Amino acid sequence: MSFPDVRWGKEREWLRGPVTAFSSSKPGSWLIRTLTPLDRRILLRSKGRRTLLGPIGAPTLLLTTTGRKSGLPRTTPLLYTRDGDALVVVGSNFGQAHHPAWTGNLLAQPDAAVLMGGDEIPVHAELLTGAAAEAGYARMVEVTQTYTEYRSRTDRDIRVFRLARR
Repeated sequence: MSFPDVRWGKEREWLRGPVTAFSSSKPGSWLIRTLTPLDRRILLRSKGRRTLLGPIGAPTLLLTTTGRKSGLPRTTPLLYTRDGDALVVVGSNFGQAHHPAWTGNLLAQPDAAVLMGGDEIPVHAELLTGAAAEAGYARMVEVTQTYTEYRSRTDRDIRVFRLARR
C-alpha cells in the first residue's frame, strides 16, 4: 500500500525558483528554521494538507517520533521524496553542524508515524548508508536544489532515512 499523493500548490509554480534560491541562502535557512513552529501548527490543524511551503508545491509531511530521552512524541515538518512505495527524508538540519533531534529519535526508536493528506500512517524508518544514502540524497536534490547547499555547509554525514509503512 503506498502513501497518499497529496500536494498543495504546483511543482512548476513560478515562485519555486526564487523561493528555492532564497531558502538556499543562510538568511533563507534561518527564516525557514524560525517559521518551522508556525508551519508545524498549520500542518497539524490541516491534518497535513496545508503548509507554508505549499504554494510552491513542496512535498511536506509531519513526522512524529518518540523522543529518545523524554519518551514523548515529537513532531517535525519535513520535505520528502518518494522511493517506490516508501518515502525518503533527509536530516540536513539546514546544513548546521549537528544532526536534527528527530534523526537521533529514529535511530533509538525506528517506529514512527507520518501525517500527510489527512492520513496518519505508521512507518518504520531505516537509516540508509553508502550508495543507498547517496541515491536518497540525490532524490531530495531533485525535489529542491537547496539540499546541495545544505551539504556544502557541513562536514558531518547527513543522515538519510527510508520510511516504509508498518
